[in-house]
Amino acid sequence: MAERDGWSAIKDSRAGSYHPGVEDDLTSRLYDVAWRVTPRLPGPIAALVFDSVAAGMRWSGAGGVRQLRVNLAQVLGQAADSPAVTAAAARGVHSYLRYWREFFGLAGWSRDRIRDAVVFESLDRVAAARDAGRGVMLALPHSGNWDLAGAALVLSGHRFTTVAERLRPERLYQRFVSHRAALGIEVLPADETRRAVTTLTRRLRAGEVVCLVADRDTSAAGIGVRFCGAPTTFPAGPAQLALRTGAALLPASLWYDGPRLRIRIHPEIVPGQDGATRARVAAMTQKLADVFTGAVRRHPHDWHVLQPVWPDPRRS
Repeated sequence: MAERDGWSAIKDSRAGSYHPGVEDDLTSRLYDVAWRVTPRLPGPIAALVFDSVAAGMRWSGAGGVRQLRVNLAQVLGQAADSPAVTAAAARGVHSYLRYWREFFGLAGWSRDRIRDAVVFESLDRVAAARDAGRGVMLALPHSGNWDLAGAALVLSGHRFTTVAERLRPERLYQRFVSHRAALGIEVLPADETRRAVTTLTRRLRAGEVVCLVADRDTSAAGIGVRFCGAPTTFPAGPAQLALRTGAALLPASLWYDGPRLRIRIHPEIVPGQDGATRARVAAMTQKLADVFTGAVRRHPHDWHVLQPVWPDPRRS
């Protein structure tokens, strides 16, 4: 169910042949049903439905649950079959389905409900940078609910631009774009690389906000970092954009706290003054990985990454 967001998608958007089929049509129809039905369900009923789906995923290991266990084993520094990882993965699947329940239900949420559901910490860092005439490059991991966070950020006076993979079929992608546009979020297609980079640069130079999910690199041009104690790569985009435009690179972390979503805006990652651009981008990206490491380890069950993050040592 997860779509690929962020700069990594820009760097890795290679259009290939596409042949629509029965599976695409079924997927699109399932999304349509979820969008239509979820906002109409009473809260407890919606929670029961999505928790039931989560329980089925846990039982079957489907939908990337096995990979989630592998990822959480690295985060926690324990074996994938350890009690701690088992417990975190179980909570993680339900947190992941909570994200989708809220995502599909957001169309029926009032502004007051969105505001009441989100607690910001240090949002003044965004305002301070913009008041100084600078753009803001918010970089965040796949944690909590980034769509709900985005809706709340817009209601706080900070409209923003982001990038998302062009899903197939096209009708499904347009539904995602329309859904987010209704929340005040501008979405650029990842496969239109030049347009996306140009637009993001323009927005930041104009003192606006850009948000990119930045904890998973799917390109061949990522920056090598240590994340949760092991080497991997992160997308270079957030640091590159900040360095190019003078925008403030602000990491954000998200997690669920009972019925609410908490969003912490961390201090700015300031670029070094010396060295080549690539080295400065690398240093900034490692600092971003350090912030994400702390955030993910504090709330591992709310980190929703069901795809490989670290290279498989057996293939090294």
